[in-house]
Amino acid sequence: MAEKKKPAAKKSAAKSTAKKPATKEAATKKSATKSKPATKGKATDKKAAAKTPAVKKPAAKQPAAKKPSAKQSVPKAAAAQAAEGGEQAGAKLEMSASRQFNGWLQENRISLGFTTYQSGKVFLVGLQQNGRLSIFERTFNRCMGLCVDGQRLYMSSLYQLWRFQNVLQPGQAHEGYDRVYVPITGYTTGDLDVHDIAVDNDGRIVFINTLFGCIATLSESESFTPLWQPPFISKIAAEDRCHLNGLAMENGRPRYVTAIGETDVPDGWREHRQAGGVVIDVQANEVLARGLSMPHSPRVYRDKLYIVNSGTGEFGSIDRKTGDFQPIAFCPGYLRGMSFHGDYAIVGLSKPRKDGTFSGLALDDALAEKNAEAQCALYIIDLRSGDIVHWLRIDGVVKELYDVVFIPDVVRPMALGFKSDEIRRTITVGEMGSL
Repeated sequence: MAEKKKPAAKKSAAKSTAKKPATKEAATKKSATKSKPATKGKATDKKAAAKTPAVKKPAAKQPAAKKPSAKQSVPKAAAAQAAEGGEQAGAKLEMSASRQFNGWLQENRISLGFTTYQSGKVFLVGLQQNGRLSIFERTFNRCMGLCVDGQRLYMSSLYQLWRFQNVLQPGQAHEGYDRVYVPITGYTTGDLDVHDIAVDNDGRIVFINTLFGCIATLSESESFTPLWQPPFISKIAAEDRCHLNGLAMENGRPRYVTAIGETDVPDGWREHRQAGGVVIDVQANEVLARGLSMPHSPRVYRDKLYIVNSGTGEFGSIDRKTGDFQPIAFCPGYLRGMSFHGDYAIVGLSKPRKDGTFSGLALDDALAEKNAEAQCALYIIDLRSGDIVHWLRIDGVVKELYDVVFIPDVVRPMALGFKSDEIRRTITVGEMGSL
């Protein structure tokens, strides 16, 4: 999504004499052998002094990546206690990619980000100069919605919505990273259970306020400003009546949303998980599609409306004239999160929770029929054939994902967090203004 205005150029701050930052990245291995956690029993977001990212000279061109191995694993520690699920400090996280995943990222000059609210992490995935995966993570409690808008990245967390800004100029690099996201602004909204996030044509942040069942935007004085509510919801109330969750933009405006049930009572959606899901046309203010199973992540791409029918494990499209769901690919997991690049879509897969929310769904029967186990993974799907052409599998402490985005024209991204001195020493200066 392009920005309306070109951001003002920044001047680099003076050099710091601090030591190099301790990044939280793990190099990929050619075998699946686990390694010892980097810091046993301690959070992986280490304290470290840092240089100001914007002081480096423009980086040289990235060398060609080495041919990836058949399977690459990324053993690393994921020590922070999970927001949900009760995982303890010191648990391990492993990522293994399909053979051509690294090469595909390099050929397309693209990286990606994804969130896991269950473990409270945002991950940024790119390539190192040697062609191996670059995995960078930061800790945010219950991070969910993720949106890339030019040089900015937006993310929701437990009670805040964050705006990250890239502080590097074109051609600059910091310790081998070609994008450094700094959390510039945090909007405190309270626990609204914010799901999908987007930026409209006016540069306004719009998001799905799941607790109150509406599309909302930020307010200068309140927790939020409601913009729209489903036609079957009679009142804006903190009752999660229909579990509104997904948002699709078209021409810079909200166009479609997904909900798990057409219910107007507190928490009523839970009785409609199997086949009560709907897609709502926001502009027409009417239901477009019914009979879905826990749908999420609607997106309009190349004039087609795509969704994930999470309760069946199917990625597909909605016929905008008839409202019919047309499956494109089955994925062995509970689907949430979707992004597009060229002829490809990327979707996130989660392992279903062992509670009432994910039980009794058609996904269980489909997995049993295919003699398969549910995965936590990212799948890249060829829109022309419906084939799963690349994947990144995630094992260990992370079991559930929420959102995923492609980050175009970025090879190796990173972000600053709050647990080290790195953010304290990162200072950029704008152009001189006027009084």
